[in-house]
Amino acid sequence: MVAVVLAAAAAALARSLFAAKLQRWYIGAPLVMVLAGVLVGISVEDSVAAALNTEVAQHVAEIVLAYLLFLDATEVRGGRLWGSAPAQVARVLLVAMPLSLALSMLLGAWLLPGLPWAVLLVIACVVVPIDFAPSEHIVRDKRVPRRVRSVLNIESGYNDGIVSPVFVFAMLVAGNGVGGAPEVPHALWEALTQAVKAIAVGILVGAAVAALLHRSELAGWTGDQSRRLTVVLTPLVAYTTALGVHGNGFVASFACGIAFRYWHRALTARRIRRDPAARRAREPFALARDFGLIEDVTALMTMAVWFVIGLAAVILWADGIGWRPIVFCLAALTVVRLVPVLLALLGTAAPRRDRLLIALFGPRGTTTIVFGLIAFNGLKEDHPASVVLLTAVLCVLGSVLLHGPGSEVVIRRVAAVRQEAGIGQGAAEG
Repeated sequence: MVAVVLAAAAAALARSLFAAKLQRWYIGAPLVMVLAGVLVGISVEDSVAAALNTEVAQHVAEIVLAYLLFLDATEVRGGRLWGSAPAQVARVLLVAMPLSLALSMLLGAWLLPGLPWAVLLVIACVVVPIDFAPSEHIVRDKRVPRRVRSVLNIESGYNDGIVSPVFVFAMLVAGNGVGGAPEVPHALWEALTQAVKAIAVGILVGAAVAALLHRSELAGWTGDQSRRLTVVLTPLVAYTTALGVHGNGFVASFACGIAFRYWHRALTARRIRRDPAARRAREPFALARDFGLIEDVTALMTMAVWFVIGLAAVILWADGIGWRPIVFCLAALTVVRLVPVLLALLGTAAPRRDRLLIALFGPRGTTTIVFGLIAFNGLKEDHPASVVLLTAVLCVLGSVLLHGPGSEVVIRRVAAVRQEAGIGQGAAEG
């Protein structure tokens, strides 16, 4: 175990030292950590499966997801819950995503026969949410139209939080080790009850901590480091509080992130309006200042998760991989994303090119990994659990290859077409 931790730390350290250089070659942290995990997994193959399938591993995965959900919810720019293109965001989240879940289940019933519908829904919740960890440059690349980047950024921030209650419901039906598999109506009621409690807890904790942080700063009771630590502890408080009242910890973390950012921004803006000295002291940058530590902590945790995926890939490769899961994951990365998004965006004001870009840029990342690990530990039967983990690993590995270097090809093509059409960078940002 010491050797495994040392290898993971060394890989993360090496990637950090050469991050800018590697990024020029479109080699991000996910690819580096997966490769390191594969190399280590080859030497410790016998002990990896037992380590993954433990209660400790499940709790670690849940906490990582709680932080991801909180951070995703706080990363919406401009203070707008739905960004600069709310109609398109609403269609992608509320129309395309349910269609993608349904299409994934249909393909799963064909390509992964013998699995109950609840397990197919679990798999759909694992493979559908997008996450830009494998290709972060997409939402920062100014060659991509700003409206497209806005829609993708908000979708990736919200979709895992929205799908979390569905995932919990599917796990309850499939049987997650808590008294067996309940009846569907009971599972639905339980999932809804947990979600309602979680939303209330998340909003209360997020708003309360933001207000207390603001009051403490005005009184001079806190400093820069203490503010950063406050932000780091907030999602953990929301998550554990929700669990304490039998709520959905994931939804609580997500709701907490939305409430915290909203009140943090609103209170900071009010202080700036009332105090010109705060404006001169660059208080508008308070949000970035306070969120720096949690972004770094979450990035470190996600690097560890990608390392685990490399370890899991070795196990799955040793057990053998059939053609059906491979085809399913290829379809999940392409058809399951493309068709629902294009259908949902029909009739919108977005140009056809922008609609196609939104549909094409749908990488899978840390959310898929963590959902897969939770399901792997939570499902009672070995075969469904193994299939869920297999689809999660294949999906994210395929996304690293497809959406990493592949996205640059699409972006260059888009930039070339816009240049040929005489569209300047200023128009691209409009």
